[in-house]
Amino acid sequence: MALFLLSLMTLPACRSSSRGSDRLAEDSSAIEQIDNSLSFNNITLEQADEKGQVVWQVFARQAAYNESKQYAIVRVPNGQLFQDGKAIYRVRSQTGQVFEDGEKILLKGQVEATDLRTKAVLRGEEAEWRPQEGILTIRNNVRGNHPQIQITAQEGRLYDREQRMELKGQVLAVTAQNPVLAVRTDALTWFMKEERVSSDRPTQIRRLIQNRVTDIATGQKAEVNLKTQLVTLRQNAQIATSDPLMQVTSNELFWEAAQGLLRSEVPLTVLQPQQQIALRANRGVMNLNTRLVDLAGNVQALAQRDQSSLKSDTLNWNLNTRVFRANGNVNLRQTNPPMVANGPQAVGRLENQTIVMSGGRVVSEFIPQ
Repeated sequence: MALFLLSLMTLPACRSSSRGSDRLAEDSSAIEQIDNSLSFNNITLEQADEKGQVVWQVFARQAAYNESKQYAIVRVPNGQLFQDGKAIYRVRSQTGQVFEDGEKILLKGQVEATDLRTKAVLRGEEAEWRPQEGILTIRNNVRGNHPQIQITAQEGRLYDREQRMELKGQVLAVTAQNPVLAVRTDALTWFMKEERVSSDRPTQIRRLIQNRVTDIATGQKAEVNLKTQLVTLRQNAQIATSDPLMQVTSNELFWEAAQGLLRSEVPLTVLQPQQQIALRANRGVMNLNTRLVDLAGNVQALAQRDQSSLKSDTLNWNLNTRVFRANGNVNLRQTNPPMVANGPQAVGRLENQTIVMSGGRVVSEFIPQ
């Protein structure tokens, strides 16, 4: 590819190395001394590929071109980056460095890049554009604004064709719609076109309602659908809720944050500290709004206060009334008085051992002390 100099508002002048570098140093501390340089004012730099399509176009107040090193240092660059002849980014910064071979553009100082397709605005202190690879990297105090999300990180790498951004270093992503989800992790991938973010690193997600944290979720891997607010947590997944006060752990959890629904298709554990009850099952669904818990498959409930336990095929637990309904192969063990009971159904409250067995043949056995 070849570099073209366009729209010279001031005719270029060949200067001695000392005179040219002194003037550049006076105009901007970011423009360093360059030997054997040509200086231009109010200039447009443009790069085209072999097909004649524009790759990038940059206007600068001042440019100094070093012929021996084949790059130009520009002051206050403002321009556009192209893909297949169409502008996809608008960029600006305090200073920049443009390489003649077209493989790289460096920007420094108050960098701002706008994705013209997604309306995402990204800011940082340094940026690097590699047009042949289609990668725009922004570093140091990266901040981003988008209609769906706000992000901060130490580095953001944008892949223009995939419309994918990889964020690294103290990443915080905050969704725009209510309830707000705040995602913290060390590495996050933002799939702009698919409207989702995901991480394969330990991740914490907080749900906020009116600036108050209501729920906290963690997992070794996480994904958030920005449109539906569906959160997927995998490997050591855990959600702690404040209303109702509850902790749910599993190897995979699906959290519909907007609807307040939790579900798991793999074994899970539910802890209710107020009632001191622990529940385990092969799968389950929890509605945080109605405060109902539905569990199925090898259900086990344990009242930690008196070590009473119950097993069944399914169990429905109302956290408001504290009443459970168990169905299928119900086995109840209680300590006061010591007793074992088996039957088709059971209804009651496990924490105070007020339970009624029904639904057919019930067998009870009192254990002598």
